[in-house]
Amino acid sequence: MNVNQQPHMASPYGQPQPGYQGYPQSGYGGQHVPGGYPAPYAPYNGPASAYQPGPPQGMRGPPTSGAPPVSAAQAYSQFGQGDIQNGPPPLGAPPQRSVFSQPFPTAAPPFSAPGPTQPPGPPLASQQTFPQAPPPSQPPFSSAPPQVPPASYGGPPPPVQASHPRAAPPTSQPAAFPGGPPPTSTPTQYTGPPMQQPPVSQPSSFHSGPPPPPTSAAGFPPQGGAPPRPPHPGIQGPPLASQGPPMSQANHVAPPQPGMLAGPPVPGMAGPPPQPGMQGYPPQQNGEYCRYSCCLSGSQASDIPPVQKTRHRIDPDAIPSPIQVIEDDKANKGSEPFVTGVRGQAPPLVTTNFHVKDQGNASPRFIRCTAYNIPCTSDMAKQSQVPLAAVIKPLATLPPDENSPYIVDHGESGPIRCNRCKAYMCPYMQFIEGGRRFQCGFCSCVTEVPPHYFQHLDHTGKRVDCYDRPELSLGSYEFLATVDYCKNNKIPQPPAFIFLIDVSYNAVKNGMVRIVCQELKTLLDYLPRENPDVQSNIRVGFATYNKVLHFYNVKASLAQPQMMVVSDVADMFVPLLDGFLVNVSESRVVIESLLDQIPDMFADTRETETVFGPVIQAGLEALKAADCAGKLFVFHTSLPIAEAPGKLKNREDKKLVGTDKEKSLFQPQVSFYANLAKECVAQGCCVDLFLFPNQYVDVATLGVVPTSTGGSVYKYTYFQAQSDQERFLNDLRKDIQKKVGFDAVMRVRTSTGIRATDFFGSFYMSNTTDVELAGLDCDKTVTVEFRHDDKLSEETGALMQCAVLYTSCSGQRRLRIHNMAVNCCAQLADLYRNCETDTIINFFAKYAYRCVLNNPTKNVRDSLVNQCAQILACYRKNCASPSSAGQLILPECMKLLPVYLNCVLKSDVLHPGADVSLDDRAYLRQLVSAMDVAESHVFFYPRLLPVHKLDVECDTLPVAIRDSEERLSKGGIYLLETGLNLFLWVGANAQQELLQNIFGTPAFGQIDSNMTSLPILDNPYSKRVREIVESFRAQRSRYMKLMVVKQEDKLELIFKHFLVEDKNNSGGASYVDFLCHMHKEIRQLLS
Repeated sequence: MNVNQQPHMASPYGQPQPGYQGYPQSGYGGQHVPGGYPAPYAPYNGPASAYQPGPPQGMRGPPTSGAPPVSAAQAYSQFGQGDIQNGPPPLGAPPQRSVFSQPFPTAAPPFSAPGPTQPPGPPLASQQTFPQAPPPSQPPFSSAPPQVPPASYGGPPPPVQASHPRAAPPTSQPAAFPGGPPPTSTPTQYTGPPMQQPPVSQPSSFHSGPPPPPTSAAGFPPQGGAPPRPPHPGIQGPPLASQGPPMSQANHVAPPQPGMLAGPPVPGMAGPPPQPGMQGYPPQQNGEYCRYSCCLSGSQASDIPPVQKTRHRIDPDAIPSPIQVIEDDKANKGSEPFVTGVRGQAPPLVTTNFHVKDQGNASPRFIRCTAYNIPCTSDMAKQSQVPLAAVIKPLATLPPDENSPYIVDHGESGPIRCNRCKAYMCPYMQFIEGGRRFQCGFCSCVTEVPPHYFQHLDHTGKRVDCYDRPELSLGSYEFLATVDYCKNNKIPQPPAFIFLIDVSYNAVKNGMVRIVCQELKTLLDYLPRENPDVQSNIRVGFATYNKVLHFYNVKASLAQPQMMVVSDVADMFVPLLDGFLVNVSESRVVIESLLDQIPDMFADTRETETVFGPVIQAGLEALKAADCAGKLFVFHTSLPIAEAPGKLKNREDKKLVGTDKEKSLFQPQVSFYANLAKECVAQGCCVDLFLFPNQYVDVATLGVVPTSTGGSVYKYTYFQAQSDQERFLNDLRKDIQKKVGFDAVMRVRTSTGIRATDFFGSFYMSNTTDVELAGLDCDKTVTVEFRHDDKLSEETGALMQCAVLYTSCSGQRRLRIHNMAVNCCAQLADLYRNCETDTIINFFAKYAYRCVLNNPTKNVRDSLVNQCAQILACYRKNCASPSSAGQLILPECMKLLPVYLNCVLKSDVLHPGADVSLDDRAYLRQLVSAMDVAESHVFFYPRLLPVHKLDVECDTLPVAIRDSEERLSKGGIYLLETGLNLFLWVGANAQQELLQNIFGTPAFGQIDSNMTSLPILDNPYSKRVREIVESFRAQRSRYMKLMVVKQEDKLELIFKHFLVEDKNNSGGASYVDFLCHMHKEIRQLLS
């Protein structure tokens, strides 16, 4: 079915994603532990070695459904991180089988059909080719005799003799080489730059028809007519070599690794002949699938001595590349405006810069869906297992060249709505009877048009004023709400901001108190306002605390501020009404005097204990007394152990990690804060928490109020004024100035056949339909999952309307409406043609991060792997053309699902290293729950930019490279962005001129790795690099601190943690290994 079908409405939602957005991880900021490591990763024990001579120890792996149990000491990452290097890649390298059930294939898997994602090549042609083979003189895929391969998935480690080279074509695909290897002249492989498309006459390795005839299998034939050798029964897994330096790296050829023998090629192991033309794969048609063949089959004979066998490595260049997909999307969709008027078209990726024209569906900046073609029946949805969800960012900031939603005022009668389902007037309402009535697109009920809203219809049945009214022609707009939509039926007061500052010993000693007070003097001029020319009418109040609370009267008529102390924290009240919340312009002199005095007043404090619950209660009581909504900014340093409501104890226990009790660490330790959050939401009191901990503070509990009220948590572990001040102040400025709505309620309505069943984000729900947010800012998202409750029809599609009722910062009550229509399909192939992987991963991460509250992390990881395998197995079974089971076949729009899912599985929340603190994990879990798609994308798959390839003459950035250590060149400089941190990695052999231009010193040894900002030098290179850093920061909701990482430096361990295609120290699989694992899971489901 053609994607661009109905010209009627629907817009797909693509959110332009300027960089990737990602992860506020305070834990990985430059917090320093005494030993000098930045904290959360302090004790790493050295980099995972790339070539491992024995089984990797201590790793946990995904489920081996059906296979023999994996013992705890075996990783699902079967090969070391250097293992993924060369050789033809089956995209899904073969599934590993248990030792006794599956012989090991003997050679590099042939690629016989439509294949993986590509290195740069033009998008969407229907064929793809694979990266080059090594010249005949070299052993294929490894330049040293293999060492003993690491432990395999299922059973015991393979016998030693299996590590000998073997080079026979896989017999698992008899069609590939009937009767022996093809003659070397067969044009099946190419050497050459990885960018060309194969000549048309070439058998292509990706195509949309059935697999090519036998001779076109792009396998790597053994040289010299070696007869096929059967696999050794004791080895499972894909034909991956487990060592040897990479041969087709993106940026350089690595020298032989230390400790590896540079032995002569082993007999029987000569590489395939170079063949004309096959490199870089041209992309496939939309909806086409990729195939990667992996030869695995149970029917191989094993009559050749095991001594001659070897493992061939999968070439990482031949498995789907995120960078290639991102670049193709920019090339195809970045130049044209994205017009939202076509129902069911997927938007550009979040990594593409694009312009949106609203023609009846909400912009992808407001709503992104996991699928733009949803199944007509629940059975079909269950069969495919593709989640049906929308990530909604109701107050998203739009770029300057796009219009903010228009405000519609219908006067005292308020917005026009359907009588039955209460949906608001939108482009999906059908006017009938000459315009006197309208039929609701959601529930089909017919409603009278009020006389003041009547308009005649034209010959097509549309109102003649259709294009003059935003609610009849656009996907997003706002209505002014009447008094009926206000709390207690009265117009709201303007909101208030209350600043609550911890003045205990730690807060004064680390400089936080002085910095906050100094900054607030300036920041009060930048409170949010609707009109930049008018003063903000937000009122402000100030309090400080340690074991007791100090309130300040800053009434304009006073000569000096007055302090009132409340020491009875068990029964909190606000000791003054008049003079606590004031207008900044009227009381400026008194406020500045107060902010000057606070740091001196507490400079010599010896009080180390703090309270926390009463602090929020105090702010809440002040807002109640003023009868307004507002936001509390709490600056806090330590675990609240002082005697008071909400008192906590230190329950940090690393021994629980990895056990069934681990889930308790993510749950709040007392119910006090959940009840307090409920009261805050009822008053419209949102809480933003800025934490400055030097040890465990129980973020899982302290974060309950912020995350339930629509607030944010910011964390600056081991805060040091000198190095962390810039990050904290930028976060604070952005947080105070950003667009925000108060006292918000959101409801999602859908057309008959589906309904919203589950919600994820920072909010509170007192019933099953209303999402309540004391505060809603421009960075927060609410993710909604939909389920079928009836059949859908292909003709009408499915509709959703998100309505958010909120108070603007000027005190005006408004309704923001976002509408979205998607297609419905009766064929699974149409579903798999129109999904968005980035949004699916955003949903899976939020779902998994919520599941860890009630389930062991291993079970959560296993269920994610299982669901992903079911999605891909359903595609393979129902949509792909028949082919050998040895091939992994992926839908074109989901070919990155395995690599991104692996990043989620390896994340610190689900699979932590020994050095990740419990607070960091709780912090990240809360953070991801409200992330938009652009931020989750860069958080899970960071952006890695080769700065040394920068062209200072032009504005374009160099193309990013994949997140793997083998892609780094010793002579290069790379900028890595995670959405929470920026790392500038400097290779030991970087050019002196480059170092001089960026750092002001030509010597690698003289670069100061403690610098957090680049020196301002008078040369175009310095200027351009600093501009790039600033532009990355501008795209993210949190300020990213820059860390300079020199090659071989201790900080490199933290940097390598974000090279997510490699194996990691805590046992997370490399991309190649995980692909093999997924393939095995899929085959088990299919068999």
